[in-house]
Amino acid sequence: MTQHLQRRLTPRHITFMALGMAIGAGLFLGSADAIKLAGPSVLFAYMVGGVMIFIIMRALGEMTVRDPVAGSFSVYAQRYLGSFAGYVTGWNYWLLMVGVGMAEATAVGAYMHEWFPDWPRWIWVLGSVVMIGGLNLLTVKIYGEMEFWFTLVKVITVLAMIAGGLAIIYLGWGNGGQPTGLSNLWSHGGWFPHGVMGMVLALPGVVFSFGGVETVGIAAGEAAQPERTIPRAVNSVLWRILIFYVGALFVIMAIYPWTGLGEHGSPFVTTFAKLGIPQAAGLINFVVITAALSGFNCTTFSGSRMLYSLACKGQAPAVLGTVNDQGVPVRAILATLAVLLLAVLLNYLLPAKVFGMMMSILSFNTVWTWTMVLLAHYSFRRHLRAKGEEPTGFRLRWWPFSGILCLLFFAFVVVMLGVSPDTRVALYVGVAWLLLLSVAYKLFDVQHHMVRRERLAGDAG
Repeated sequence: MTQHLQRRLTPRHITFMALGMAIGAGLFLGSADAIKLAGPSVLFAYMVGGVMIFIIMRALGEMTVRDPVAGSFSVYAQRYLGSFAGYVTGWNYWLLMVGVGMAEATAVGAYMHEWFPDWPRWIWVLGSVVMIGGLNLLTVKIYGEMEFWFTLVKVITVLAMIAGGLAIIYLGWGNGGQPTGLSNLWSHGGWFPHGVMGMVLALPGVVFSFGGVETVGIAAGEAAQPERTIPRAVNSVLWRILIFYVGALFVIMAIYPWTGLGEHGSPFVTTFAKLGIPQAAGLINFVVITAALSGFNCTTFSGSRMLYSLACKGQAPAVLGTVNDQGVPVRAILATLAVLLLAVLLNYLLPAKVFGMMMSILSFNTVWTWTMVLLAHYSFRRHLRAKGEEPTGFRLRWWPFSGILCLLFFAFVVVMLGVSPDTRVALYVGVAWLLLLSVAYKLFDVQHHMVRRERLAGDAG
């Protein structure tokens, strides 16, 4: 067994990992819930959410370039906010990745069920766990290659849809030669059919659709050139959001009245069918399965690396803090996969409810992770000032105002979680989880001090 992870992820791998996590299965289903709440103003909601995510990524990127470690924000939280903050943040993120991984595996089962309705969904879920687990147990370079190809499928699909949609809008392709124009964007109640409050209500869902972009920080511990790769990946976050979310939804809502979206299946399927591609439904189903496998791949990677980091810090069983000769944390991966197998059981018992249940209760965990990134960065900057140093190179601009603005935004998101009955469960489960972690930390801390006292007594004897 070697002692360290190996830096085998190339700039291409890191860039596409960041890109892939920004393009989730929800985009291919039309982001229907957000559109119903906000109408065309959902475009502005994605812009606002994109700016907030960009602030988080700049803050994380600044710390990561200075110290690229596998535990990323958990390590930074421990270093700049204390041991308890690092412990809670690390375990909270591991749970988040396991939960999202279960949801993504469930999505694979649901979409495969479209092709094979006579097969139970849990079989496909089990197959995805075995497949993704096997890939992660190989070298990290193979993981990076698979994520590159998974992401490339999604990127090509979205760009093709945008290009085809623009041809329908301006050239009339697939519409009898009659350009549809842009009037659908304002002809059904205006840009804000439900008022500004409609856009505000859509913001929490919009923000959570970007969950996973922080994976870039986790991957930095195995990046070959983190000082060059991380800034490039972080800086691309904003334009990715503009192209793949704002661009795609702009085209969709220009072609179809927003009031009817979701009634006839995925707008991606409808758009490709209009362009004369009869296999559009099967094509998009394949792409969405790829998107779900991509998300599952990333969450397994990130969860296992966080577990490995916790073990290295003495906050998880030490046996999980080892790697094999290829630099792969095999035991941390197997432990994460063992919990992910719960998705198979849940899909056997509750096949229709697992995806929505997991995603709704994990919203609080996502907000916690991003909040700790911002708080750790604030303390990091104050730490530099106390030593008489200034940040160099890659940094968060307009600090501390940008960070404070983002923190206020997330406070608003938490309030909105409590306002909606559909998401209120996230607060209950999230607070209960934090209390459980607090008790576990206290017990761990007491046990740690007892062991230390016994060692000191033995040395004295």
